[in-house]
Amino acid sequence: MDDIKQLLVRSHTLVIFKSLYDEPVFSKLLSAVKACLGDDTQKAIDEYCGFISELYKYTDDLTEYLLKLVLENENLFMLRRGEGKQTGTLLEECLANELQIIQELAEIPSAELTARLDFDGFLPEYKTQRLDFSQIYADRVHEINKFGYGIYSQYHVFVLDEGRIKPVEYPDPVKLSQLSNYELQREPVIKNTLALLAGKPANNVLLYGDCGTGKSSTVKAIANEYASQGLRLIELKKRQLHEIPAIVETISKNPLKFIIFIDDLSFTEDDSDFAALKAILEGSVSSTADNLAIYATSNRRHLVRETFSARAGDEIHFKDTMQEVLSLSDRFGLTVIFQRPDKQTFLEVTKALAEQYRLELPDEELFTKAEAYALSRGGRSPRVARQFVEYLKGCGTDA
Repeated sequence: MDDIKQLLVRSHTLVIFKSLYDEPVFSKLLSAVKACLGDDTQKAIDEYCGFISELYKYTDDLTEYLLKLVLENENLFMLRRGEGKQTGTLLEECLANELQIIQELAEIPSAELTARLDFDGFLPEYKTQRLDFSQIYADRVHEINKFGYGIYSQYHVFVLDEGRIKPVEYPDPVKLSQLSNYELQREPVIKNTLALLAGKPANNVLLYGDCGTGKSSTVKAIANEYASQGLRLIELKKRQLHEIPAIVETISKNPLKFIIFIDDLSFTEDDSDFAALKAILEGSVSSTADNLAIYATSNRRHLVRETFSARAGDEIHFKDTMQEVLSLSDRFGLTVIFQRPDKQTFLEVTKALAEQYRLELPDEELFTKAEAYALSRGGRSPRVARQFVEYLKGCGTDA
């Protein structure tokens, strides 16, 4: 009894992990322990079952869940280590003490609490296990450049919503192994990404070409492939380009590596977002960081929609302006061109996808139907091939 009471008192001394008090499972655990130590059986049952109900939303293993909260917690110790700063003896002692407290809480068996209640009916239980929180946390800190902290340790794809970086819970799961052909186009993008992950100079990348050729899928597949090595992707809309400096300030000291992804990028001649992208591509002080690169896709080689009226304008130095506009794409260090496939390539992509989807159809029949489908869709592309195969899969191989 005294040990549990003392642990409950100690659990209110958290400083580094103070934000855990706002976590429902953790706060309800403390309330349940306190209630089970009291004399009000009904209140104790209510608090205990309320805690179990919250825990069951995620798992039935208390130790496992509290460890997850600890490892994903964004706190002052992790922030300092992430920025490469010294933490000092006092902070490290505080960390060790708090990890011990949380570990002891995580190892309280359900029977230890229910045995204190004057109740013979059924009460739900939870699992616990013996885990060394201090050692596991030390290992995580040692590899912080791979795991990160906070939301960046929980997710690897993000979007910008009202100025805030928010995680995507269910990103496109496409893998590099699922993308057929275009290996020559993907190779330099992959090498550039590996350079970024290795802390070497990496280029901003423009993937330019026809619709449906796999430009966006390439970027998303790379993000999925190297998430375990510390790669994160933040996708922006064109209208959000002016927020890039704020994003850079937020992530510049993060130990992870980031791709800022802009899909289907294009501008008009007088587009106000033009200057925002130009600034970061030219490396302005407020818009660059060593741990990020810009990856953009576009169907336009020069990114700018030109009009005859613009060329016939009355600007005195109009040629200089047009040169500036048209040279934006040249500011990307790496440009990769994805062209619409010829018939043979299209059929190869279709066959590879059919094998992935485990379609049993003779090649001759598959190719005939694929060509007819492409004709109805206005042309061949990997996207059309995937749509065709998914159509067959949905209807059956006899479609």
